[in-house]
Amino acid sequence: MADIPTGIPIVLEPLVTRVLAPNASAYTYTGTQSYVVGEPGGDVAVIDPGPDDPAHLAALAAEIAGRPVRAILITHHHRDHSPASRPLAASTGSPVVGAAPFAPDDHGARADAAFDRDYAPDRVLADGEAVAGQGWTLTALATPGHTSNHLCFALAETAALFSGDHVMGWATSVISPPDGDMGAYMASLERLLGRDDRVYYPGHGEAVESPRRLVRGMLGHRKQREGQILRLLGEAEQPVPAMVGRMYVGLDPRLLPAAERSVLAHLYDLRQRGLVAEQGATWRIAA
Repeated sequence: MADIPTGIPIVLEPLVTRVLAPNASAYTYTGTQSYVVGEPGGDVAVIDPGPDDPAHLAALAAEIAGRPVRAILITHHHRDHSPASRPLAASTGSPVVGAAPFAPDDHGARADAAFDRDYAPDRVLADGEAVAGQGWTLTALATPGHTSNHLCFALAETAALFSGDHVMGWATSVISPPDGDMGAYMASLERLLGRDDRVYYPGHGEAVESPRRLVRGMLGHRKQREGQILRLLGEAEQPVPAMVGRMYVGLDPRLLPAAERSVLAHLYDLRQRGLVAEQGATWRIAA
């Protein structure tokens, strides 16, 4: 994956072409992956056009090659996924549809990609609502957790799922409160586990060829983290940084803020379930 160049269209299957944006980072891996869905010569949809980067927009325009763009679909409102929707919509005349707009309250440091505060879709897709073109149908699947408005898009014709940042092909998703919600994220994973999608095309990382196996592993990983937190708090009251230091030994220092946000998300979920309590900067097992 690290050898895949940016700006070069990669045909993943007859209806799906991937274009990698030049925004690699500790949080985006090799960059954001935009997808052009449609038959050669037919109308298309563009999923997550990515950052407002001239080179990436030029690469998308070259792949679209003048074909009508039926819709620009957005999985969620992070700055590495949605900003290019505005210049792409202006150049193609196509509507921006998908995730709902959201203006977050900035409580605490953000470890994941910043919110795209200018994101304003022409139409919000409800769970189960579809957009269709020549030979393709994309249906919205509500998967809150990474963000409150996250959507996946199911391609009915080939049983593929565009999983955005809910399920990625290289790492687990950052869940950063207050917009990120661990309980909602786990419920969304359970929902995906009940489906029979053939492949996932994520926002970052390679295609997931055994999606249900990966989702089961992700659920197990999160439950393991939850168990670690409860065991640590069973020893003594602790602040989040102390727990992260023991839970994520050897972690890249650049990712420590993300780990702290994910642990905090677990704690909020455990508190909601009455298992832990907060006392100032420390957490403890609930009485």
